[in-house]
Amino acid sequence: MISLKESLKILKETNALIEGHFILSSGLHSSKYVQCAQLMSKPNKAVKICESLASKIKEEFKDFNLILSPAMGGVIIGYELGKILNKKTIFSERVDGEFNLRRGFKIKENDKVLIVEDVITTGKSSIECSKLVYQNNAKVVGYACIINRSNGKSEIKEKIISQVELNIPTYSKDNLPKELSSIEAVKPGSRSL
Repeated sequence: MISLKESLKILKETNALIEGHFILSSGLHSSKYVQCAQLMSKPNKAVKICESLASKIKEEFKDFNLILSPAMGGVIIGYELGKILNKKTIFSERVDGEFNLRRGFKIKENDKVLIVEDVITTGKSSIECSKLVYQNNAKVVGYACIINRSNGKSEIKEKIISQVELNIPTYSKDNLPKELSSIEAVKPGSRSL
């Protein structure tokens, strides 16, 4: 496994950790944004993070047969972890604002599913994925992500395994600090796609 220091170095080298004024998928505002797509666009760097996260997953979740990721952010990470862990990997997509399984993807009754994301802040996308698992009479064994920036405030009540935990404050639109309110906000996430 690689250290937090080495992980942060990789995130900065790949421009996956950026600063500005961002509106997150949750609707909250932040001065930092983790764009794991930038990390994943550099496979020689991303593999180090994914292999390290896979080691943590192996230690924590002994018995699962399927990885489910939310599109867009979780697709590549889910694939990479599936390859490393030798697990079948599928993803969910939004159709009319709701996550659905498409492309012939199925969750079978009694499947044991690990939900994998790039970044968890509120946990909303992961919770939406878990509903698909339960609708198919399968079991969620746990949650994993590259970056956990929830500060323990995620809607996910189960343990989250992550490569990096970041304490990045978030703010509601009505409670922005002065330094953020003077910068134009951008919405880089994919939830509305």
